[in-house]
Amino acid sequence: MPAALIWFIVAVGLAGAEALTGDMFLLMLGGGALAAAGSSAIFDGPLWVDGAVFLVVSLLLLALVRPSLRRRLTSATALETGIEALEGKKALVLDQVTQHHGQVKLEGEVWTARPLNDHDVYQPGDQVTVMHIDGATAVVWKDA
Repeated sequence: MPAALIWFIVAVGLAGAEALTGDMFLLMLGGGALAAAGSSAIFDGPLWVDGAVFLVVSLLLLALVRPSLRRRLTSATALETGIEALEGKKALVLDQVTQHHGQVKLEGEVWTARPLNDHDVYQPGDQVTVMHIDGATAVVWKDA
């Protein structure tokens, strides 16, 4: 069996194994094996030359291509949705906010609210920050 065919089979095997891992490591080695198969088919040199081509191309792919490919395929941050997206937003006090009652306008909707510190009281018109959502109640705090 010619060496080029063996290198090609190794390249296909590594690419197939990459489908199971998703780490892009085996795919880069598969690229090196494919380059070795090409050099073996074109130049028909000794086996150590094919090994050197495999090593050099694999290392170059791992160092230069893999980091940018992983950055492109991996999302940076997941989008916050639901109540997590409301934390840190500014709200307008509509009805006096005390420990037991109050309302704020948050993202165009009216929410029941209570202060983060139980003794604080916020008056209508005050700007507050949503610290977290507790059930259906916005827990708010006013910046000093």
